[in-house]
Amino acid sequence: MVLFKTKFTFQKRVKLAQTLWLLSWVSVLVGCLTFGLGIFLKVQLWIHNEVMDNTVAHAVPNTVITAGLVGVLLGVFASKISQDSLDMVKYPRWKSLMLPYFFFSILSCLLCLTALFLSIVMRGSLEESLKVGLRNGIRFYKDTDTPGRCYQKRTMDKLQMDFQCCGNNHYKDWFEVQWISNRYLDFSSKEVKDRIKSNVDGRYLMDSVPFSCCNPSSPRPCIQNQITNNSAHYSYNYQTDELNIWVRGCREALLSYYTGIMATNGAAVTLFFLLQSSVPSSGQFLKMFLKNVLLRCMSPAVCELYDNSQSETAIGL
Repeated sequence: MVLFKTKFTFQKRVKLAQTLWLLSWVSVLVGCLTFGLGIFLKVQLWIHNEVMDNTVAHAVPNTVITAGLVGVLLGVFASKISQDSLDMVKYPRWKSLMLPYFFFSILSCLLCLTALFLSIVMRGSLEESLKVGLRNGIRFYKDTDTPGRCYQKRTMDKLQMDFQCCGNNHYKDWFEVQWISNRYLDFSSKEVKDRIKSNVDGRYLMDSVPFSCCNPSSPRPCIQNQITNNSAHYSYNYQTDELNIWVRGCREALLSYYTGIMATNGAAVTLFFLLQSSVPSSGQFLKMFLKNVLLRCMSPAVCELYDNSQSETAIGL
């Protein structure tokens, strides 16, 4: 179905080919950026894998990486086509590859849209994964001698110091678990016995947090033990004073961190999608013009003469 007809001179074809070449290499650069951002998100998710309950969130970087890689290859291919389109001897060898090129271009655009969709819908899954993972991390903090959990303490301490957070939702999450191993408790002490007896599960619970929750910027020495006991510390009231431990939960901190990375990925993928849409469109227009040229000329010499004339090109569906 023909929509309209237009006349193209050789000079206009050169400009179209140059524009397509430029768009192709810009697409390659943005594709490399998209690919790099996907790798960065993948690595960050992998680093904090121990405090995540599942790997569902990895679908986002996997899609972004695939879209970026496919886009880079398509951009290089499109730049070569635009360069050879000025030579009627070289261009015909690309004719059989044009249909697969447009197919993969559509696939790349669909991957970009999928990555954008996943970046939005995966936020809830990521939050739930962090909620369960951090809860287990706090629960297994003391199990430094248990295979499979021996690095949990180091992971939680490093996480709390790096992201300036404490606990899952807030610092009081540490009050609900026994985070000190029994090997470091003096069971002959009356205080230890009383605390264990006062708990129905026989756990040693106390209103304290690990050292990694301390705020090093605070002028006062860190109050990490007996946080809710005002009489245990001089000139102290935990309900009114500004605590010198981090009060923000690690789930909120990590979710904010990953949301920021995903937003950056989303911006890069959006730009990449726009470029991926424009390059095949320009390539299709150039292809239709060259198709008319090849139909009307029988030899390279005739093609060269025909290049200097005008060609009426039908644009249609």
